[in-house]
Amino acid sequence: MSAEEQITETVQKNDVVLFMKGTKSMPQCGFSSRVAGVLNFMGVDFADVNVLADDGLRQGIKDFSDWPTIPQLYVKGEFVGGCDIVTEMTLSGELDELFDQNGVAYDKDAANKIREHNG
Repeated sequence: MSAEEQITETVQKNDVVLFMKGTKSMPQCGFSSRVAGVLNFMGVDFADVNVLADDGLRQGIKDFSDWPTIPQLYVKGEFVGGCDIVTEMTLSGELDELFDQNGVAYDKDAANKIREHNG
């Protein structure tokens, strides 16, 4: 299976996917850690894909999304963005709206706490 086929299958089979360096329990870069931390804190059930485990996948996800950096967040098969975009969306409430529109369960109180502490 090619990297593109693997990525397509992963984003289609999971409501929320984070392509990251490391895993959600052991991130291996600060940006991946920040996004995984937000999702974990908000109680989002998400699949994590460690791009460090496969060079083909590491380059493949960049080609797939036409986005040069990792991490990359996908919700319901759609590319959302990287660390800066996810951070902005979290602080503005747009990430909550995206999850609401797509039926993704998350802890609204946790999302509000993030905004309170960063507002």
